[in-house]
Order: sequence, then structure tokens, then C-alpha cells
Amino acid sequence: MSRGVVRTGVSLEPEVLAALDRWARMRNAASRSEAIRFLVRKELSESSLEDPGADAVGAVMVLYDHRSPYVQRRLTDAQHRWGNHIRSSSHVHLEGDVCVELMTLVGKRGELVQAAEDLRGVKGVNQGDYLLADPALAGGSTGHHHPHPGGRRRGGRRGSAEKPEPPASKS
Repeated sequence: MSRGVVRTGVSLEPEVLAALDRWARMRNAASRSEAIRFLVRKELSESSLEDPGADAVGAVMVLYDHRSPYVQRRLTDAQHRWGNHIRSSSHVHLEGDVCVELMTLVGKRGELVQAAEDLRGVKGVNQGDYLLADPALAGGSTGHHHPHPGGRRRGGRRGSAEKPEPPASKS
């Protein structure tokens, strides 16, 4: 990926230019060019991530009360099901008995969506969400290749488009 820039002209209606300037200020963009580059990259990332086989990075956040029966064990079990995709996990204690878990994932977009849905769907999780991006737009890749050794993910299930079965609940 070239690190140079190419100058180009863009014609915008005054209202669109004013909206771009407001958006750039809110985002603390250094310039209109930086704001436009951000918007173009965002659109390109969303477009490339329409393909379930696209290389992707993701962040998953879940919020829960750690007093909820078995929630930490269920969350750990879910993380182990997706162990080939999870690169890091950070546990933060908030006030009261609330915790937030942040996980960084790499892999194919379809797999990351499945993992995110599995993780935020853990019984006892109060809220969760995820964000995906295309690392190629920053000049990189995840380095995540298929098939997984032995054709299996952790947990012994064959890799498929199906969501893995959650463990039996003990509550």
C-alpha cells in the first residue's frame, strides 16, 4: 500500500460541506481531507465485510453482574469455544458488582459475527455489542488462515456455519 497521497478536487453542495465540517469538528479530524479519508475507508470496510469470508478484526464488549450464577464460567466456556479467534481479553471491575469484558478477535467476518453473538448471548450477560473492521484498509491482515488444524475448532466441533451449541446450564 502506497503511503503517498494524490490530490483531487471534490465538489459539494454548501449544505453538504457545512455538514462535513461539523462532522469533522465533532470527530476532531485534523482537516477535511482526513475526514473524507475516514468516511471513504469506513464505507470500503463495510463493503468488503459484506463477504462472510472476508478477513476481519473485531472487538466484543459484554457487561454483566458477576454475582449472576455461573455467568463467569459460561463466559469463559464461550471464550474457549472461540479460542482460535480471540487474541486478547480484558476484564474490568466497575462500581458495584458490575464487570465489563472486552475481547479482541481475528478471523473471517462470518466467524467473528458468530463468535460475537455467542459471547453476548451468554446467560447472565446484561448487554453486549461488537464492532468489525477490515485490516487491509490500514495495510495489514489478521494472519488468520483456514482450515484450522485437524479441521476442528476448540471444543471438538467441526467448523461450520452453525453457531456452536452452548454448554448445558447448571442454574
